[in-house]
Amino acid sequence: MNTLAAKNASISRNGRCILRDATVSLSSGQLLSIVGPNGSGKSTLLRTLAGLWQASDGEVLLNGQPIQSLSRKDVAKRIAFVPQESLMDFSFTVGEIVAMGRHPHRGRFSRETATDREAVENALERCDVVQLRHRLVTTLSGGERQRVVIARGLAIDPEFILLDEPTANLDVEHGLEVLELCSTLAKDGKAVAFATHDLNAVARYASSVVLVQGGKLIDAGDREHVLSRKNVEEVFRVRAELVATDEGHPVYVFHRRTENYQSVSE
Repeated sequence: MNTLAAKNASISRNGRCILRDATVSLSSGQLLSIVGPNGSGKSTLLRTLAGLWQASDGEVLLNGQPIQSLSRKDVAKRIAFVPQESLMDFSFTVGEIVAMGRHPHRGRFSRETATDREAVENALERCDVVQLRHRLVTTLSGGERQRVVIARGLAIDPEFILLDEPTANLDVEHGLEVLELCSTLAKDGKAVAFATHDLNAVARYASSVVLVQGGKLIDAGDREHVLSRKNVEEVFRVRAELVATDEGHPVYVFHRRTENYQSVSE
């Protein structure tokens, strides 16, 4: 089983600690969601797990090895980080952008192999962008670009897939497709983590949750425990109701707090 873990990891930027003593583990077959308000440290935690930001204290371990001891190429083969937004100001086609995901597996001047082509085709199909293959990325909508960026990450065929707000720029249909894709990838044995503030997406799809606020881990564990009404109300500063859909999925309904509102105790 593949495991990616942060142990008491802290991140400082410009003399300010923006992530404190984070201990998180992500394993094969797991769909983990990192949840919190805007600016709570979700993206920082993802970037730390991906090895993009080095912990100032603590460590990140990839299958038991300190991630900083591994080559950048080796890490790039095994961990795909999909940012919320990617700059695509050059006139590459969608097919060319997705094919760039195969670069960690090839030398600088190596020819594309059959394995490369198969991985690219699979990624295009899974993200529903086959029909955009020959379009220039500069002509795409924000939602189309997001799906292309996710496809580029999938083309790597990594062990770990880390996505930062993957549905932020998507319409409802494609947002659900991305979440269902994340669920399918986890069921296929990939280790998947996504950061979001959409609690209803988490309640429906995630198997485990990390709750962050102000750069601190408030709670971690199974979805029902972490997203308790008490935790949600305290972290997001709202009044919350939890109801069930016709299919049995839990859904949160939020209300602004009144001045005399008393938060739940459990």
